[in-house]
Amino acid sequence: MRPLSAPSLRTLTVAALSSVTLGLTCFAAVPAGAAATGYVALGDSYSAGVGSGSYIGSSGDCDDSTLAYPYLWQAANHPSSFDFAACSGATVSTVLSGQMSGLNSSTGLVSITVGGNDAGFSSTMETCVLEGTSACESAVATAENYANTQLPSSLAGLYATIRKDAPNAKVVVLDYPHLYQVPGDCLFGISDTSRNAINGAADDLDGVIQTQAQAAGFTFVDVRNAFNGHEICSDDSWLHSTTLPIDESYHPTSTGQADGYLPGFSSAAG
Repeated sequence: MRPLSAPSLRTLTVAALSSVTLGLTCFAAVPAGAAATGYVALGDSYSAGVGSGSYIGSSGDCDDSTLAYPYLWQAANHPSSFDFAACSGATVSTVLSGQMSGLNSSTGLVSITVGGNDAGFSSTMETCVLEGTSACESAVATAENYANTQLPSSLAGLYATIRKDAPNAKVVVLDYPHLYQVPGDCLFGISDTSRNAINGAADDLDGVIQTQAQAAGFTFVDVRNAFNGHEICSDDSWLHSTTLPIDESYHPTSTGQADGYLPGFSSAAG
């Protein structure tokens, strides 16, 4: 066999060193002795569990609930740590400024639903309920425009920061259900035209969330199918209509959290 020439030896040496370097880099992704098994729940009122009751007093105005899907999942699966950072009223910017401190290299799982408040969910619903169909359609169009033109870059920045702060975590992004069954059993309230417009806005918002979540390499969970047949105006609604206190209006009930959100999240979390 012909001896290897000097250039061939150098080539093999460089290749071998490159393999060692790559191996060390892969090993360093998870710090030695620190298993990535903590769980951090981020997001807005849909993640916090507003509407499901059993609120945790120490969460204050965030209204985190022991019947919310993040709390139910951690109670069943016992992660090494649990940071319930989700908060009612949260937007992308307030998640970034107030919910990220629990993320680190030991975080193995993150859940998040956010974007509805950025698009003006509450004010849109108020307009639809109080001001009639024409005003509702206009408000929905404004919300859809924001979701399609401004929210994508905001979510992209948030998701990039989550990945940076929790490099070893599986990140599960969940969306929002349709609010109304159309036609349904509701004899009073807003028109079917308004209800269809609101559901269409949810589709726009969910589409943006899905696109950005998948672009970030995150796992996306679409809850619309789980809530199908359980919207407002159905015979078995998992969502509140107008309620007192008003903050629980248009949010999942405890059944909506347990049967609408939890199964999809549990499947994605593994």
